[in-house]
Amino acid sequence: MKELRYLDKYLLKYKYHLILGTIFIIITNVVAIIPAQVVRHAINLVKENIDLYSLFSGSELQDNLYEIFGQSILLAGLLIVAMAVLRGIFLFFVRQTIIVMSRLIEYDLKNEIYQHYQTLPLSFYRRNNTGDLMARISEDVSRVRMYLGPAIMYGINLVTLFIIVIGYMITVNPKLTLYSLLPLPVLSVSIYLVSSVMNKRSEEIQQSLASLSTFVQEAFSGIRVLKSFIREEDSEKQFARESKVYRDKSLKLTFVNSLFFPLIMGLIGMSVILTVFIGGDQVIDGSLTIGNIAEFIIYVNMLTWPVASLGWVTSLIQRADASQKRINEFLKVKTDIVSLQDLKKEIKGEINFQNVSFTYPDSGIQALNGISFQVAPGQSLAIIGTTGSGKSTIANIICRLYDVSSGIVTIDGEDIRNYDLAHLRQSIGYVPQDVFLFSDSINNNIGFGNGSPDEAQIIQAAKDSDLYHNINQFPNGFETVLGERGITLSGGQKQRVSIARAIIRKPKILILDDSLSAVDTKTEHNILSNLQHIMKDCTTVIISHRVSSAKLADHILVLDGGAIIEQGKETELLAQNGVYRELYDKQIQVDELA
Repeated sequence: MKELRYLDKYLLKYKYHLILGTIFIIITNVVAIIPAQVVRHAINLVKENIDLYSLFSGSELQDNLYEIFGQSILLAGLLIVAMAVLRGIFLFFVRQTIIVMSRLIEYDLKNEIYQHYQTLPLSFYRRNNTGDLMARISEDVSRVRMYLGPAIMYGINLVTLFIIVIGYMITVNPKLTLYSLLPLPVLSVSIYLVSSVMNKRSEEIQQSLASLSTFVQEAFSGIRVLKSFIREEDSEKQFARESKVYRDKSLKLTFVNSLFFPLIMGLIGMSVILTVFIGGDQVIDGSLTIGNIAEFIIYVNMLTWPVASLGWVTSLIQRADASQKRINEFLKVKTDIVSLQDLKKEIKGEINFQNVSFTYPDSGIQALNGISFQVAPGQSLAIIGTTGSGKSTIANIICRLYDVSSGIVTIDGEDIRNYDLAHLRQSIGYVPQDVFLFSDSINNNIGFGNGSPDEAQIIQAAKDSDLYHNINQFPNGFETVLGERGITLSGGQKQRVSIARAIIRKPKILILDDSLSAVDTKTEHNILSNLQHIMKDCTTVIISHRVSSAKLADHILVLDGGAIIEQGKETELLAQNGVYRELYDKQIQVDELA
């Protein structure tokens, strides 16, 4: 349980829930043993008075005896009902303290994990897949909650009930106590072994279900590709294979489940048989009453579930410890992207790279090598290059999604590491190469960039990104709800929504990372023309592999292999007859043919 010690801070936070829950469990168990004692007295009363009742046959005393006897039995019955109601009330209080505590800790733990995820750098997400991240915040936390709720509750119940019941049973008859409880340890071990097999097979089912869900999700997300290549039949066959694996594993679990209750009932029956057999001998020799046997049978039944739950609780704790270990692994990961001075001064937009090199920590690939350039506030810089030349890496570094391996990056003369992260990124409008839209309305996707913009700002941003006329053609206009990852829109429309989301926040630094690749040259020209009035008030970095995007820039960098091979104004680069001129001529010819 070493890993579960991490939860001690939460148990301390909700200590009153735990203390009250323990008190309620003790009261519940005390109340639970009273009916057994009442049953003992009632049975003994019946046995002792039957013979006495027969002796007074035909007399008035017999009627009086019957009346007194009936009142005593009625009182015993009412007392048993009252204790059952009282026990039910306190069981409700037990769940309202301990189970509620587990739900509160589950809520806090999920929030802690999610907040921690938010602080981790981009490199963390490159190393870990989304499914694993989701499993730790959902499945693993749920398993931990089972420890915090049912495992703790049944564990406390087992300890307190054993102390109260077994202690009392020993005072009545130690020999009968020993024999009546003899099968219970066997029951606990058996339940543990069966539970272990059940847990193992349950995890196999979960893995199979996850595989099946992943396959279905990919099939639905890639339905266009599936239909285009006429692979529906193959997809159905693969789904059938995955489903068969899931079915077979489920049937194996069902077989083990079918052994569970017969095993419990068999061992409980063995306890009852031993109690009646050993107790019967003692009744014959007069050292025990029939009421005691009935009382012990009730006690055995009371102890059966707590003992049976011991194996289940042990399994819950083991699973929770394994899950908490997985959670702790991520919680121990600390971000290296931290602010050195929490600087929050107003950003004007001057960007300066001084001999910057960068190597991706997870892959070891060098993306930048000795990059140096400067952009004044209000100026625009175009970065041109082929795929893998390091263009997007520059954008990531400006947004401080990564820190440089060597060299210095400054904004307005200050080391970028000195700025408060939230303040820095709030001043940047970033349109990533991989456009991501939420399954929400177009209105909310555009407004996402500015928190709570008014309608006029959203409309203006749509116009500036040359999207307004497209939106008006939709039946619901700006309230059109997009499908998953914006599948409702075309590639170019998604890029323009992403641009609108970036410019609505009126950034001091605007980064367009190959964000016009899915639009035609005419639309690209319209968007850049519309953005000119925005570009006057901010520093703009246009990243592209198309020279047409660089025409409006004040300065152009040409990258290859992570290094600057050419730079200058467009007229200067064309005059050099180098790489830029070659790219320019090729793309102009393509545009003319189109």
